[in-house]
Amino acid sequence: MRLHLFGRAAGMIFALGALVASARAADLPRLEHADGRYTLVVDGRPYFPLGAQVGNSSGWPAMLEELWPKAEALHLNTLEVPIYWEQMEPREGVFDDTVVEDVIRQARAHHVRLVLLWFGTWKNGKMHYVPDWVKQDTQRFPRMVTRGGQKIDVLSANSEANLDADRKAFVHLMRVLKQTDGDQHTVVMVQVENESGALGSVRDFSPAAQRQFEGAVPEALVKALGKTAGTWRQVFAEDADETFQAWSVARYIGQIAAAGKQELALPMYVNNWLKSPRGYPVLTIPGEDYPSGGPTSNMLAVWKVAAPAIDILAPDIYVPNTERYRDVMEQFKRPDNPLFIPETHGFGHFPGSQGAARNLFLAIGAGTIGFAPFGLDNFAPVSADGKPDYEQTGLAQNYELLSPIADELAQLQFAGKVRTAVEEPGLEQVELTFGRWSALVSFPPAYAASADTGGLSLTAALHMGRVMVAQLGPDEFLVAGIDARVNFRVTPPAGEKQAQLLTVEQGTYTGTKWQPSRLWNGDETDAGLNFKAPGSVVRVKLGTY
Repeated sequence: MRLHLFGRAAGMIFALGALVASARAADLPRLEHADGRYTLVVDGRPYFPLGAQVGNSSGWPAMLEELWPKAEALHLNTLEVPIYWEQMEPREGVFDDTVVEDVIRQARAHHVRLVLLWFGTWKNGKMHYVPDWVKQDTQRFPRMVTRGGQKIDVLSANSEANLDADRKAFVHLMRVLKQTDGDQHTVVMVQVENESGALGSVRDFSPAAQRQFEGAVPEALVKALGKTAGTWRQVFAEDADETFQAWSVARYIGQIAAAGKQELALPMYVNNWLKSPRGYPVLTIPGEDYPSGGPTSNMLAVWKVAAPAIDILAPDIYVPNTERYRDVMEQFKRPDNPLFIPETHGFGHFPGSQGAARNLFLAIGAGTIGFAPFGLDNFAPVSADGKPDYEQTGLAQNYELLSPIADELAQLQFAGKVRTAVEEPGLEQVELTFGRWSALVSFPPAYAASADTGGLSLTAALHMGRVMVAQLGPDEFLVAGIDARVNFRVTPPAGEKQAQLLTVEQGTYTGTKWQPSRLWNGDETDAGLNFKAPGSVVRVKLGTY
């Protein structure tokens, strides 16, 4: 009888444990999709990563300790940090978990979420972060071979040995995350590899890879693309080499991600070195001007078939103007692909570009589920000689303005209630329509900035004005803006009805609760809602007369 009761009790305890484990798994960060929109859900609520990425060699505990003051000055809520295969597995099968565990510990201490970047087989089209024991054994871990027979410093995606080694290490990483963070969710996403593909050759021309290339294109790919069966050359003609490489790389990474998700099913994405990042539209040679086989705009469909375990194909956006920025976002925002910007200019990494400060608002309006400029190490709103960097100052203003309302922003964006407008040369006014109501956004000349004050506003020549408008209810709106003016009107045709501001409350959110600090009136509202730097957030109630 005692044995029977013990068995029943043990069974109940086991069932309860399984239920708790299941509940925790259900609460894992995940992507949700509804009505053509996506969001990242963390701890059961939409979450918007206002992020930054640290430098390539800054994912070490000592380096990271030095960066937290900059993270706090930027007011970010998420930090992207690389994890290095060469560090984690210095000898085959011997793992060192101290770095990833310390990175997580530091993030928790600073109340920041993490996106971890797996620097494994690929980093910017090369193999520089693989362990020494992989680099030195070229027979077991083959390199790619060029058309001319030259080996290059890129591991072959057509090698099972290469795949197996990377997969084992990545699975170990995800197991560590499960053990140390499975129920705390400090880590909300994982990037699998970094700007994958090959620089130095369009594809692998080794005998083993050549045999695969001369075989039939996989049926799944032929069917998905609506092609006729045949060899790679027969099906894809002049694009055969790059398409074969894309299939090979995507299958390789997809299998790594799928194995990792067996340990911990976090959202996983790959980032992308754009097809023509510098000389648009001239530089377009795969393997020379960008890594061949990566998830470039022309290979997205191939990647979706080859790597279903990858949730997001994400662009690293380093482009010289707003028009091109929009183009890239439109290419990667698809019904089957959330828009996420894990890397972009903002901290002096891309000299000559403008718009770093306004690009966050541009991206929010396009539906991005997160945003992270590269190179937090270089964040310096004021240079050593005291000169202000207006773009970096603008980025900090953005994050300070939006960080307290980030949870509300994520929910409103997922509900399709958010519109944005940014200042551009020659653009005097933008109309954002919300059914009955419209918001007219204009960008009047800004006050000149000065180094000693930090600047009340930034110079008009920089075209840095930006506004976000979100509808809270039939006649209520949340508006956040910097260097802009917003007037509401009844959407034409309005008849004889005129819009009026009933109340304008400045404030912010504490969690989900709105905390007003004052009412706007007079100079702040007479000519429209007047947003000066460093920006304000207001709740507006409208009526008519």
